[in-house]
Amino acid sequence: MASVNESELQDIELELFVRALQRRHGYDFSEYAEASFRRRVQNLLMHFKLRNISQLTERVLHDDASIGEIVARLSVPVSEMFRDPDVFALLRTEVLPVLASYPHISVWQAGCAHGEEVYSLAILLSEAGLYDRTQIYATDISAQALAVAREGIYAARELRTWAANYLRAGGAHTLSDYFHSRYGHIKLDESLRRNVVFATHNLVSDAAFCEAQLILCRNVLIYFRQPLQHRAIGLFHDSLVRGGYLCLGTKESLSFTGHADAFTAVDARAALYRRKDYSHAA
Repeated sequence: MASVNESELQDIELELFVRALQRRHGYDFSEYAEASFRRRVQNLLMHFKLRNISQLTERVLHDDASIGEIVARLSVPVSEMFRDPDVFALLRTEVLPVLASYPHISVWQAGCAHGEEVYSLAILLSEAGLYDRTQIYATDISAQALAVAREGIYAARELRTWAANYLRAGGAHTLSDYFHSRYGHIKLDESLRRNVVFATHNLVSDAAFCEAQLILCRNVLIYFRQPLQHRAIGLFHDSLVRGGYLCLGTKESLSFTGHADAFTAVDARAALYRRKDYSHAA
């Protein structure tokens, strides 16, 4: 009988865990980057105080109440308001003037995590006078992350960083104009949420979500293997109007996805791209 060492045994356990999660609940993590995914699985073991991945697989198969938390911890809900403020400054100066020529604007924020960038975008659009004719679709694989995003309540300890980001992004006022502070937390104004639809969406398996003039998916693709990156970019391409904009994370690009030729780089360093075949006057 063939014997396996501890590392090989963990590989088998991980494969069975991924398969169980997909077959039992429809979440397919098989094309996620392996190293970061393994780390998140190990964090799950510590969180649930489990000895091995097989025990985690047992939960996936028989404890439906745990699935929301498992998926939330396997995804990467890490963000901040106006993260990479130079990118938001670029959106303000280069993209919003083009979007202003549309009578109705649709924006898809894919992988919105806890919603910080959704509200950042809402502020940006408000200050440009565009929010009233904009619909933002904010999606994520994690229902728990979306619940946080819907509330718009965050720890005040991040406020200094967020306020500095806002000013660097060209903010027209002060960030405090957009929230109320109480008991060590801030609650963003309800007005920023009125044109936002929060919904679950899985970039691995779900179809195009909407037709949009702007799609943001920032710091999500770095956790995908190349085939899944290719699928996601293809999905974004099909969801964009001609001449629509795609904004990725600053450590991401369209290279090696097979879709690079379908876009023009507006600013490669900011990972801001525009779908070719412009049919709308800029």
